[in-house]
Amino acid sequence: MTSKVKTDVKDPNRLIAVNLDESIGALPNPDAEHERKVAIYDLVEENSFEVIDKASGPYILNLSIFEKRLILQVTLEDGAVVTIIGLSLSPFRRIIKEYFMMCDSYFKAIRNSTPSQIETVDMARRGLHNDGSELLIERLEGKVKIDFNTARRLFTLICVLHWRG
Repeated sequence: MTSKVKTDVKDPNRLIAVNLDESIGALPNPDAEHERKVAIYDLVEENSFEVIDKASGPYILNLSIFEKRLILQVTLEDGAVVTIIGLSLSPFRRIIKEYFMMCDSYFKAIRNSTPSQIETVDMARRGLHNDGSELLIERLEGKVKIDFNTARRLFTLICVLHWRG
């Protein structure tokens, strides 16, 4: 899925568009599709993304999964490739699996549970999401500098790609 390019950008260390590889299949449900749309919209609206020791942005990020690796291809507006980063998904597997289970529990809870039960499940879900975000920051260290909110939104998109794959 391609995001709309944000053109009123002043800070060069940011993403102006995010594209997800659509070749690996459709999303399994409307909840996942909603998460994808919100994450991309929020990410393009507000982010901090700096490729270390490479050309300044603003950047376009293309995300895909290839041979059990997360591929981050960063380009400039004119299509020039700034960098291609491959990260093993192995360190993310446990967190993603647990996060999927919590998301499933959360979506069931919002349909059938009390507010206090929903809050409990949501807190656990957010905790796992934070763990995945911190791991992403750690794995990108020395390659790309991102803030925590950017990492949270990118982790959501990694999960969306994982759902598809």
